[in-house]
Amino acid sequence: MANVVVVGAQWGDEGKGKIVDWLSERADVIARFQGGHNAGHTLVIDGEVFKLSLLPSGIVRKGKRSVIGNGVVLDPWALMDEIERLTAQGVEVTPANLMIAENTPLILPVHGELDRAREDQNAVAKIGTTGRGIGPAYEDKVGRRTVRVADLADKATLESRVDRLLVHHDALRRGLGLPEVDRAALLAKLEEIAPKLLPFAAPVWKVLNEDRRAGKRILFEGAQGALLDIDFGTYPFVTSSNTMAGMASTGTGLGPGAVDFVLGIVKAYTTRVGEGPFPTELDDDNGQRLGERGHEFGTVTGRKRRCGWFDAVLVRQTCATSGVSGIALTKLDVLDGFEKLNICTGYELDGETLDYLPTAADQQARVKPIYETMDGWSESTAGARSWADLPAAAIKYVRRVEELIQCPVALLSTSPERDDTILVTDPFAD
Repeated sequence: MANVVVVGAQWGDEGKGKIVDWLSERADVIARFQGGHNAGHTLVIDGEVFKLSLLPSGIVRKGKRSVIGNGVVLDPWALMDEIERLTAQGVEVTPANLMIAENTPLILPVHGELDRAREDQNAVAKIGTTGRGIGPAYEDKVGRRTVRVADLADKATLESRVDRLLVHHDALRRGLGLPEVDRAALLAKLEEIAPKLLPFAAPVWKVLNEDRRAGKRILFEGAQGALLDIDFGTYPFVTSSNTMAGMASTGTGLGPGAVDFVLGIVKAYTTRVGEGPFPTELDDDNGQRLGERGHEFGTVTGRKRRCGWFDAVLVRQTCATSGVSGIALTKLDVLDGFEKLNICTGYELDGETLDYLPTAADQQARVKPIYETMDGWSESTAGARSWADLPAAAIKYVRRVEELIQCPVALLSTSPERDDTILVTDPFAD
């Protein structure tokens, strides 16, 4: 049976939550493979809004297994708050439908404190972090001093892990003018949360491999977007993990041979939260209009998103680096009513034309977009569920996007509602 990886192909906020939820009807298992609770997915189902940060989007569907993989950094207190909130909305979350990898690193209160202190004191260039401790938690993971889910089950191991962690963090905190960590208070918090978290712990790699052999369909869910990838994003204004499709394997323990289709989620225009280069950003009425019509505010942070025209150069680049098989084009309805639409087809840098975004930060900041202008449409595309419902100019726009990014449209989303989706190619087709 086909297994599908879903990744954002821009700077995040492309509408992955709705698409994963829509696809999860065809899947048996939905696995989140990277990121933390800095991610935000909004689902609208029968008019009810569900806001998710850590839980896979499939959690709102009955009869599906949701998995948090080892590539995620997990704030256990944030998770319990999210479970409590969803439970109040009638969503059942138990060890029967949620599984957390035993080797998942934990985000502790010290990580958030360090994250915020660094950002507050960074006078050179702020990264735009959400302050939730994601970066410091990933640092501790690669520094081999993290506390993982399995460590909560044994007091001696937990104390040893915490002691190793604090040697590093106390030194950092002294340098930042922060008091040293209260070891006893931290251990008490961990011992209190342990019995709530441990029932969800499992050898995810083993279970997923068994699921695959049993012919179950697995849907891998990424967070953020490929342009925030720690290696291939607009460094240093990126997240702290690999956000591309290859992370689905290392973030869950299921080998790359298990992936049959990579679906890139692409917004019909471009947005970005926080600092960093943005070649097609609009500081005019068109940018304001895109933001208002698209309700461009972060699900988690509430921060206003920067808006701009569709950048085909960037999406073509991320489709290549993630090996995207097809894209899901979202928020097409936001473009309704624009008389003219611009698409970035290349960049100008120091008199030269580029067909990719250069790596050097100074060059990324200086590239100028080369635009192709297309006619817009006055008719509404909101709620369209077939090609026949779309204006001819909208179809022409979609087809031109396909040509420029060198990747076909597999799905087309025309509103936040789950069923307002046009299926072109079923990613789960064998």
